[in-house]
Amino acid sequence: MHALKKSRPLRRIVLASAATVSGMVLLLSLKPHTSPALAVGTRSPVPSSSASASAGGSSGGSSGSTGRSTTGKKTVTGDSVQTRWGPVQVRVTVKNGKLTNVTAVAYPQENPHDQEISSYAIPQLRREALAAQSAEIDTVSGATYTSDGYRQSLQSALDSAGV
Repeated sequence: MHALKKSRPLRRIVLASAATVSGMVLLLSLKPHTSPALAVGTRSPVPSSSASASAGGSSGGSSGSTGRSTTGKKTVTGDSVQTRWGPVQVRVTVKNGKLTNVTAVAYPQENPHDQEISSYAIPQLRREALAAQSAEIDTVSGATYTSDGYRQSLQSALDSAGV
């Protein structure tokens, strides 16, 4: 006799259930991976790299430091660090040996997923850097590569600023 006899309803139920679950998993995996706020086109609180780079006066994509000093205040741009998801570059402002501002000049933002991660990771990394007054900051969960690049660029900016 055949293994899947018609007189065995339990096997048919199990197979139908497995097919239904598989179908649901496939449908759920096709959902869009963007948050509604990004899909509508609202701006994230993090400045875009092109606006920051043009406002800061440094050439886009260059690595190294751009320093400007006014009455004990110095602004320095760190090295551009290439990560798996794109370059990360940080600009710091130091006043009288104290870190007063940190701005991300470049960060991953190629697609909505990168934008979503950067919109929560960059402000958190900035707060950590200002609180720690150094590049010894924690990695943001879910943004490991961005955090590593941010930390490296921050350290190179701080080294250039002499902090």
